[in-house]
Amino acid sequence: MWAAFEEEECSRQNTSPAVSMALLCCTVVVLLWVFDSASATAVHMDYGGVPLWINRLLGEPSVLSLQGRMDRAWFRANNPQACPQECDCPIHWPTAVYCEHRGLADIPDSLPGGTQYLFLQGNNISSLSSLYLANITGLRWLILDNNQLQSDKLYQAALQNQTKLQYLFANHNHLRSVPNALPAGLKQLRLTHNQISSISPETFQKLHNLTLLLLQGNRLQTIAEGDLKGLVSLNLLDLSGNSFTSIPKHLPPSVQQLYLSNNRLSGLDEDSFEGFLQLKHLRLSDCGLKSHGIQTEVFNVSSLVELDLSYNKLTTVPTVPTSLQYLYLEANKIQEFNVTSFCREVGPTSYSRMKILRLDGNKMTYQHLPPDWVFCLRVLERIYV
Repeated sequence: MWAAFEEEECSRQNTSPAVSMALLCCTVVVLLWVFDSASATAVHMDYGGVPLWINRLLGEPSVLSLQGRMDRAWFRANNPQACPQECDCPIHWPTAVYCEHRGLADIPDSLPGGTQYLFLQGNNISSLSSLYLANITGLRWLILDNNQLQSDKLYQAALQNQTKLQYLFANHNHLRSVPNALPAGLKQLRLTHNQISSISPETFQKLHNLTLLLLQGNRLQTIAEGDLKGLVSLNLLDLSGNSFTSIPKHLPPSVQQLYLSNNRLSGLDEDSFEGFLQLKHLRLSDCGLKSHGIQTEVFNVSSLVELDLSYNKLTTVPTVPTSLQYLYLEANKIQEFNVTSFCREVGPTSYSRMKILRLDGNKMTYQHLPPDWVFCLRVLERIYV
């Protein structure tokens, strides 16, 4: 049975259809989100663009700040465990320590030894040393978003010794490279909106459990062979908003969700997505793509379910596999609709599985649709023109 959404914490986040279905199968999870409010200070909690799901059965805590939501004096008087003066240690989440938005320059001293969830976002922390976390051995989440972290001040032992760490969030910092010596048990690494321009070949070699890697909003131009070696379980890879001019090679073949929007791609070769046997969701919006630069068979990936090509400079609909269910082509320069883009032939079993097709914001109207399009797109649920 699904847990009720916490007050102030629930809202909808754009996720791909496969992700939504997979999450519906989880036991007890809660999608958390904070609404902007005119009467209260807005809290920036995008966690790198992918929502943070929590499992109450594991005792995972609220991701909202407790400031203004609890009587700190009462909790301190009744909480048997010691708590740093700068932080909040709620009785109902005894393994969570909230030190967010406190103006801290360093991680507080004397953190409770049983700390598993440490919230440090919105401070002025620039370095990370093993001394700060020396008495903690069971840390599971470390959230350092919106700090001043610098690559040359991240000491290897600080993270390497945290063998239980599964979620590391360091979005909106000043990192120039992906941290080395990450713990092998890490499942999620979120490093969006830093200044990352390089990845050391040994960085990911032992991260066989990592399923989510967010690197959007950085300065990556290329990914060399071996840079992502070891990521055998990676499901979601977000490289949007970097400086790629072509689809990077040497990406993990296990990836099911690949996001490359907001790069300046010169074109797409026929082998751009070769080897991705499980790729389901591909986002290439706002990449400056033109029809003449897209090779005919580039999207011939039978596993593909969702394709986003919105906000480009396409003049024709590209050829897509009949298995595709969601195609977003809004805000291009498309003037014609060719049925062969969706169906090479039409018959009792030969038709497109397309459910949602967006063509709005182009140079065409419903009158441009050929009369036989309904025979090809026979299971279409919505079309926007």
